[in-house]
Amino acid sequence: MGITGFTETGIEEAALAWFEALEYRVLFGPDIAPGETMAEREEYSQVVLERRLREALQRLNPSAKDDAISEAFRKLINLDSPSLVINNHTLHRYLVEGVSVEFRRADNSIGADIIKVIDYENPENNDFLAINQFTVVEDRHERRPDIVIFVNGLPLAVFELKNIASEEADIYSAYKQIQTYKSQIPSLFNYNEAVVVSDGIYGKIGTLTSGWEWFMPWRVIDEKGDIEKGEPDLHVIIEEIFEKKKFLEMIRFFIVFEDQGGGVLAKKMAGYHQRHAANAALESTVKASGIGGDKRAGVIWHTQGSGKSLTMVFYAGRIVSHKDMRNPTIVVLTDRNDLDDQLFGVFDRCDEVIRQKPVKAESRANLRALLQTSSGGVIFTTVHKFFPIDDEDNMPLLSERRNIVVIADEAHRSQYDFIDGYARHMRDALPNASFIGFTGTPIELSDKSTRSVFGDYVSIYDIEQAVEDGATVPIYYESRIAKLAIRDNVLPLIDEQFEEVTEGEEVDHKEKLKTKWAQLEAIVGTPERVEFIAGDIVSHFEDRADGMYRYIGDEGKAMIVCMSRRICVDMYNAIVALRPDWHNEDDDKGIVKVIMTGSASDPVDWQEHIRNKVRREQLSKRFKDPKDCFRIVIVRDMWLTGFDAPSLHTMYVDKPMRSHGLMQAIARVNRVFKEKPAGLVVDYLGLANELRDALGTYTASGGKGTTTIDKEEAVTALIEKYEICCGMFYGFDRSSWKQGTNETRLKLLVNAQEHILGQKDGKERFSQAVEQLSKAFALSVPHEKALSIRDDVGFFQAVKAVLVKSYSMKRRDPEEIEYAIRQIVSKAVSVDGVVDVFTAAGLKKPDFSILSEQFLGEIRNMPQKNLAAEVLRKLLEGEIKVRGRKNIVQSRKFSEKLRESILRYQNRAIETAEVMEELLTLAREVRDAAKRGEELGLTEDEIAFYDALEVNDSAVEVLGDDTLKLIAQELLRSVRNSITIDWAVRENVRAKMRVIIKRILRRYGYPPDKQAKATELVLEQAELICSDLAE
Repeated sequence: MGITGFTETGIEEAALAWFEALEYRVLFGPDIAPGETMAEREEYSQVVLERRLREALQRLNPSAKDDAISEAFRKLINLDSPSLVINNHTLHRYLVEGVSVEFRRADNSIGADIIKVIDYENPENNDFLAINQFTVVEDRHERRPDIVIFVNGLPLAVFELKNIASEEADIYSAYKQIQTYKSQIPSLFNYNEAVVVSDGIYGKIGTLTSGWEWFMPWRVIDEKGDIEKGEPDLHVIIEEIFEKKKFLEMIRFFIVFEDQGGGVLAKKMAGYHQRHAANAALESTVKASGIGGDKRAGVIWHTQGSGKSLTMVFYAGRIVSHKDMRNPTIVVLTDRNDLDDQLFGVFDRCDEVIRQKPVKAESRANLRALLQTSSGGVIFTTVHKFFPIDDEDNMPLLSERRNIVVIADEAHRSQYDFIDGYARHMRDALPNASFIGFTGTPIELSDKSTRSVFGDYVSIYDIEQAVEDGATVPIYYESRIAKLAIRDNVLPLIDEQFEEVTEGEEVDHKEKLKTKWAQLEAIVGTPERVEFIAGDIVSHFEDRADGMYRYIGDEGKAMIVCMSRRICVDMYNAIVALRPDWHNEDDDKGIVKVIMTGSASDPVDWQEHIRNKVRREQLSKRFKDPKDCFRIVIVRDMWLTGFDAPSLHTMYVDKPMRSHGLMQAIARVNRVFKEKPAGLVVDYLGLANELRDALGTYTASGGKGTTTIDKEEAVTALIEKYEICCGMFYGFDRSSWKQGTNETRLKLLVNAQEHILGQKDGKERFSQAVEQLSKAFALSVPHEKALSIRDDVGFFQAVKAVLVKSYSMKRRDPEEIEYAIRQIVSKAVSVDGVVDVFTAAGLKKPDFSILSEQFLGEIRNMPQKNLAAEVLRKLLEGEIKVRGRKNIVQSRKFSEKLRESILRYQNRAIETAEVMEELLTLAREVRDAAKRGEELGLTEDEIAFYDALEVNDSAVEVLGDDTLKLIAQELLRSVRNSITIDWAVRENVRAKMRVIIKRILRRYGYPPDKQAKATELVLEQAELICSDLAE
């Protein structure tokens, strides 16, 4: 039950007050509904306020012809694709770019124009409305979102609010309600730019296509770069996003449609850290590129996995549109061809934000030609193309313009050689360009050269904040060296000299390290060692995938990082020797693949693994698809940076790595995917010291949180939660769970449920403990301690699954039952038997309307009295809830009786046997109440009004049953004649109904002293019946 004194209406009113403070005009939906004096539309099916839209088009385009305005209006109103997302994309382009129209001039020639829909430069020139209770009827569905935000008559945002005081109504239920709206009233979402779900305190924002995991909180970043706290999320979202200028800025610069492949569009909105970074970098770039500027625009350090590539896109979009930059040229710089391809792909898919198609420099000569343009352009190149050609001593001057901005991805990389190498050549070619660096890991304090080129940080988004916001998941670390039992003299050692040869493929020319590298490679790649590791990886991944499936419903993916291409091939051969069915020669089949480059001169047995760029891209799409059977990829250098596969949860590292390269590689597993609790890095080479050094650099740079978490911490938590669950079954014999038959196990579940239900707050405490145990188990498996308690964990999860079905849990996800079933270790247990309380109790689920004494007798005679009470409670609760939609008086009476009985039982004021008798008596009362209508000759709706009138004992004495029946029948006829959409929330209609009810009561002589109370009760009942009839 929820807390009294606070309602969803109160939260709605608070939100509207905040909108009023932002100078939005606030309107009440029923007041402007069709047929009202202030009506804004003619039909409930219309979602656009057409008069306001037409007036806005005329106001924003004063010189446009009437025909041009009409054509733009027509295009905006008639979004006619069968695809909601395509319509939404079309509308978004109209909002940002204007509506391109053709019209016929007076001389019959065809004219063209672009009609503005929004005035971005002068926010006050637009019409902002916040409307609550805005009813939409479409395809026989009537829905009423809590708040709709209109700009120039277009519904650009929807708020769905829940009551913070209600334990059942959380923001996830608001999200699910939005999904219903999208399905049933899609025309409203043709125009949608933002969706907000909140209970007043907690709140998140997303887009039309955002899954739940991508609805994100919003934070305020102060002048020092710190997160401000203390305000309700809903207030922060309204203030920080819906302030007029900020909302228009969000629409114009911070929303992108990205093609996910196969023509599937994902609409993405910048997170608060991305918007802050892009705006801060815009300000520093304008300053750096201006007269007297130092050409250092700064560094943006956003932890890996938090959307750095999109932040670069949003920043580029801001730069190209800023008037002070005068149509700049942007050079996006990477140090690897594969990174260049990946980042180019992101920009290319988001070309609407940067207002142009990016181009790629294919050669040094091509780069020079592209840079000699007079303005504009987004050019991608690797740093190596900034190098003198043939006999040149220096790079020639290509442009002296100040409005050239060089964006360096992973700005700390040693390959940039900022003092004597490529950076100097860039300066020779572009002496007045401004430089900005983006990095997923901090710049080392000793790295003075990087700072000399870029300057200081302008935005930091660290691991701690990213994990707290749900932008990434934490990374756990597990060392498997001890498992291998390799002799000490064979264990490879790592030193700092290996940094350069592990940073990328394009540095193989470092001859001085070749010999030492070859020696280490020979040790790491011995057949005995590779076979041993392959066997360990196979068993580890199978257990890990199994545990992940039970927790999130998906086995997920893994990446193996080897030291050389030879070892990659040997590792593949060793794995498929253990699991032959994992191999397949076809690119579109097979569970395990090697991704590497090569040539015809490489050994014959390597050739099947050497693929061209197109084939590698096809495999990339397979690996990124969670549903594809391609589960394990083996790499040397490829896919270690800039590669995003959210379902990747485990990385097996058998290659020397350190510093930034190590941090970037392990971040492949920190992407958000469903309920994935964390990523895992499994170390076969001894990288603990390198991780400690990386953490030292991270914290010294001001980052909060930890780069990786020791897996032993998860195991410790697992044992702690396991002991709690065991404690709740102290003295209970569960041995038959492991050895028993299916029938024995089902009986055990019945008795186990009885055992938990017999404890104070047993259901809630046990369910919470098992949920925490399940998460810890998913993180810990395949640790031997986790595997040793696998059967017990399965038992606890099965018991919880029974309780989930029989008791309304607080977990936000209504798919909890499916979630619980996945966790059951033994596949032998019947799914139906596990999750249904009636089956578990050995009962057939009854139809309440024909609840017989025989069934009640079966319940009374059950040996498990706590379970019997739970069965009855569940039946009564469900039936009373159904009656609450028809008959207020009956529902309230029975609900109060049930609540009192259960409360006294939970407080141990009465024993199980006593509560059983009370519930059995109540069950009979509920059953018999359904027959009262027949006995009195009244319909179900008439008896509801009769009960509302009969509450007054004096009325029964004075008027008698027959007169009360006549009043009930007349009240029902009057209510049915008054049904209109929205009548329940329109005060004027309610007032008229109140007058009608009083008039009827007076005419029949209803006791005057009781009329006021009876009127309000009848009015409530009328609202119920009308809402039921209107559906």
